[in-house]
Amino acid sequence: MSYGIYIGRDHAADGHAWLAGYGDEPSSHWLELVARQTHAPGSTITVGVSPQSDLPGQRSEIPQVQETFRHLRVSYSHYLGVPTPITNGGLNEHGVAVRDIWSPSRDELIAMTPPDQSGPNYSDLARFVLERARSAREGVEIIAALIAEHGYACYGGNSHIIADPDEAWVVIEFAGAKKLWVAERLGADSIRASRPGWIGEIPAAPNDDFLFPSHFIAFAIEQGWHDPAQGPFDVNRVYGDGKGRWEGVQWVETEMRARAARPEKIGFADIVWSIATENLTGDTAGYGQIVPLIHPRHDALRVMWHAPVGPVASPLVPVFLGMSEVPPEYGPHRYLTSGESARFLNTRHAAREPDSVSHIAQGAEITRSAFQAGKRLMHLAFQMQDPLLRECRAQARAREAALAAELPDVLRSAEILLDAGEARLAARLLTDHAATRLLAALAEAEALAAAAELRLRIQGVPNYGAPMSPAQIW
Repeated sequence: MSYGIYIGRDHAADGHAWLAGYGDEPSSHWLELVARQTHAPGSTITVGVSPQSDLPGQRSEIPQVQETFRHLRVSYSHYLGVPTPITNGGLNEHGVAVRDIWSPSRDELIAMTPPDQSGPNYSDLARFVLERARSAREGVEIIAALIAEHGYACYGGNSHIIADPDEAWVVIEFAGAKKLWVAERLGADSIRASRPGWIGEIPAAPNDDFLFPSHFIAFAIEQGWHDPAQGPFDVNRVYGDGKGRWEGVQWVETEMRARAARPEKIGFADIVWSIATENLTGDTAGYGQIVPLIHPRHDALRVMWHAPVGPVASPLVPVFLGMSEVPPEYGPHRYLTSGESARFLNTRHAAREPDSVSHIAQGAEITRSAFQAGKRLMHLAFQMQDPLLRECRAQARAREAALAAELPDVLRSAEILLDAGEARLAARLLTDHAATRLLAALAEAEALAAAAELRLRIQGVPNYGAPMSPAQIW
């Protein structure tokens, strides 16, 4: 399902916009750093869904571009049968960030979706934005062009928030294989939460703030879903679930607007709160992500804050586009990875059964899993919310404050090296800094979990019944 929130720069204490959120899928999640790559003429890439997907379709090949951009992203291993690995959100070298967010289409559109649907799926589109877009607007144009030429393979409807330092766009892609999509521009004064992604009333024709294909409104009229004589075209009412802004969206947007009205406006801690509050975030949140939308002097200095699980009880740690690798502890592991329960770290049967061999490297599997450690701490805290959840949350927020305080010096040090032409040394600095802090956060989670388990066993029997967790609005 996923969740995203965009804060325009007029509301921000630091004078720049923010994009934040998390993925909401029942599988493993991991952090990836993908290098800029060149591709041979005539190269293709496989896209779409498979006959085994919940809404079946056909995989297909579409042309690859000559060059794809360097980017950081989070991937995961399962959602409604969509082929893996699946991309959820990230940041590229041009400062374009994307969040992938569920957005249900109306039932009739889902029913129209043919079993041989083809074209890029929602994850393909998110990945293409990271690989190809130099601006948020170009990200919208890339999605529009791909859908127009190749179609769109869906699981029932989806959306994206695409943002750069100047603006953001909400893009919704609809089920039905009718090449229906719509995009709304968000600006400096915007505060927008998506869960699900939604767009309300739009004009009769595209303009600077709303984009959609030429048949977008006409198709609804043909189906009898919209009568222009009865008022403006409401996207959510006509093509979506008809529920408008969900309760959780209304709640968090209202809270963030109240914070924006303060003299100090919205700061980093407020952005963290918006994706870490237990009113919104629990076990379904597979990770946390915050992107400060800034154009630094060097692309290597772009920052993405990352938590390996939902940040309700886990700190976000800054990682950098200019680092050279991600610690394997934060990469893919077999824990909750779809299909791994039937595979082995052994090649005895590989010739006869190729899929019997694990997709996870043995070298990665011997390391600790930050995702698993974070989940363990989260569930310990949920079983004794007072005081464990309160204490874990306070520890996570204190760790983030310390990391935020030292970040300007780290970026300035790397900037000096880059200005001097020492890109290798800058990459080493950023890599070492990120790895040290990520591994420290992992060690802290393990220590807190060990103490929490001891307290739980002393003060009460661990819960073996129905799962316990804070009450969430959604």
